[in-house]
Amino acid sequence: MISGNTILSGRNIFAEATGTIPRRKMGKIDHSAAGAIHAVQKNAGVGKILAYLIAGHHAGLPDWEHEAGVGGALSDRLSSVENLQKALNGNPPQEILDVSLPSSRPCNTAFKDYDAVHVWLRMLYSCLVDADFLDTEAFMNPDKTDSRTSACTLEGLKDVFDLFMKEMQEKAQTSPVNEARKAILDDCRNKAELESGLFSLTVPTGGGKTLSSMAFALNHAIRYGKKRIIIAIPYTSIIEQTAAIYRKVFGNDAVLEHHSNFDPEKENSKANHAVDNWDAPIIVTTNVQLFESLFASKSSACRKLHNIVNSVIVLDEAQMLPTEYLQPIVSVIKVLADYFKTSVVLCTATQPVLSGRIGSGQNVLKGFSEGSVRELMTDPENLFRVFQRVDIQMLGSSDERQEWPTVAEQLHRYQQVLCIVNTRNDCRELHALMPEGTVHLSALMCPEHRSLIIAEIKFKLKENIPVRVISTQLLEAGVDIDFPIVFRAFTGLDSIAQAAGRCNREGRLDKGQVFIFNPPKPPPAGMMLKAEQAGQEMFRVYPELAASLMPEAFRKYFHLYFNRLNDFDKKHIVDLLAGPDSRHFKIQFRTAALHFKLIDDAQQHGLVVRYQSGAINNEKLIDQLRFAGPSRGLMRKLQRFSVNVYDRDLQELRKNGMIEDVNGIWVQTDKNLYDPVFGLDVKATPNLYW
Repeated sequence: MISGNTILSGRNIFAEATGTIPRRKMGKIDHSAAGAIHAVQKNAGVGKILAYLIAGHHAGLPDWEHEAGVGGALSDRLSSVENLQKALNGNPPQEILDVSLPSSRPCNTAFKDYDAVHVWLRMLYSCLVDADFLDTEAFMNPDKTDSRTSACTLEGLKDVFDLFMKEMQEKAQTSPVNEARKAILDDCRNKAELESGLFSLTVPTGGGKTLSSMAFALNHAIRYGKKRIIIAIPYTSIIEQTAAIYRKVFGNDAVLEHHSNFDPEKENSKANHAVDNWDAPIIVTTNVQLFESLFASKSSACRKLHNIVNSVIVLDEAQMLPTEYLQPIVSVIKVLADYFKTSVVLCTATQPVLSGRIGSGQNVLKGFSEGSVRELMTDPENLFRVFQRVDIQMLGSSDERQEWPTVAEQLHRYQQVLCIVNTRNDCRELHALMPEGTVHLSALMCPEHRSLIIAEIKFKLKENIPVRVISTQLLEAGVDIDFPIVFRAFTGLDSIAQAAGRCNREGRLDKGQVFIFNPPKPPPAGMMLKAEQAGQEMFRVYPELAASLMPEAFRKYFHLYFNRLNDFDKKHIVDLLAGPDSRHFKIQFRTAALHFKLIDDAQQHGLVVRYQSGAINNEKLIDQLRFAGPSRGLMRKLQRFSVNVYDRDLQELRKNGMIEDVNGIWVQTDKNLYDPVFGLDVKATPNLYW
């Protein structure tokens, strides 16, 4: 075991020394390189571990070998022995130079589990940099340090939760659906006694998995002395709803919400002072935040990692884990469970196949060990039968394409109807054929705009007011909305099931109606097309099973889908971090971090739009950006008015004078660029307004 004192001593060995000799005599010393070299000279094995931490404590974990365009390599820095000699000339304290180094191996392994080594090093690095940040904060901003202290405990939160659930169940009407929800909750509480490790929670849409998964997490965490609960969600469009549910139960101070669209007006709660290091009892975050941090190299992203140790992680909508990064994600989940006392719950109505060897040919996913993922539900098949609240019908055959006018004609027949399509262009094209007042939803609308529109849709549904909605996948997973009729353009079976979950969600009808249709054109080549093809094969070969949306249907579907994929590690992350050289601690941390991007930042840019909402005046926010410059609080407010734009579109908007750079942030300048119905229109005709 390597203690924090050992790491901090190594980091400070030569920082102290450099202050003892005037700069004019000694010159600038790379104290981090000097400390790293000293550690390796003391012990070539353990010293190399410390060298990554010491050399990277400011700049981030380095690569071992040089990669073009990435930055300096640790192997090169360790050869600069002149830095060590200069530092030794400063006569650092002997007790620091003589500090003893540990000799134990990482994760109690004989270096056979290569996947564990890079995670172990990151965890050590996280301890170091978080301690460094907190020490600096305690000196520079003691009030913030004092505010980090929280009175919330998981035991206290469990009492609050149990009371909330008791009152909710007492108010619920007796029905087969509510009885099934109670059975789901009871199973989650009872199975919390199972030993720490990997779990699946396979619950039909509308089964109450948001609260039931929390019941498992609380009981399991208390039973095994875990420190916190982390809820990771694929979409920011879902996360706000989930966090609001947990705040309703626990209050603001217990729930840390960490994602790009977080509303900064809630930042005053004590929990959100811990956004940098996740030192809070309950964290609600995104897959992007969680997994990009687990593969990060920068100190700011890594400082939270040691607080993932000994926690419960709930991966909501687990079928949305990105397949092109599935191998490194599965590998790191296994390491967290095996070596870092972390329990992980794969939570979804459409459980993917992630155990054993999956795929074909050279494109094989090495999944979890067979039998290592334990299902929390006693009888998932029966639950799905209870929650079958919809009939699924095909418009035509699974191979027959439907033109948009035909689909629009079908939609006209219903007063309350939702239609989910595959692309933004499809959404615009179909919406143009619909009656006036039809709602459009896509990710080209800023988060503030989308939130207000979704709230209006829910109100109309509740009051039985006519409302027709044409949407991209934005409304598909996790959004608590209930239409009597849903149409879905053909796609993967998991997405069809998620769309069906927006139909007759509360069981007010005997059966809701879900219509599946083939749109005029197939999706672009790639994963969406392969998902569509696998879905079509399911309806062609197993039509009754596919329409049942039972767990067995998804097992067959995911085998079909995964067999079509080209790669489960498209950026070769596992090779960079856990190849044979990792047993000698030769790891490409920085290159892997640059390549592990669930959202390709290099191809997209944030653009602040001038959408006006009654709650927030974003014109004042833009003025503040212009005259005072960006700040953390301001940028979080502006993210509520931000839309991601592809690089080619941004360059065209810039050339046409429709956007401007305001202190490094792109801001809309043209009136026509943002439409109150469709959101951002990258093909708008210039009309300078501001």
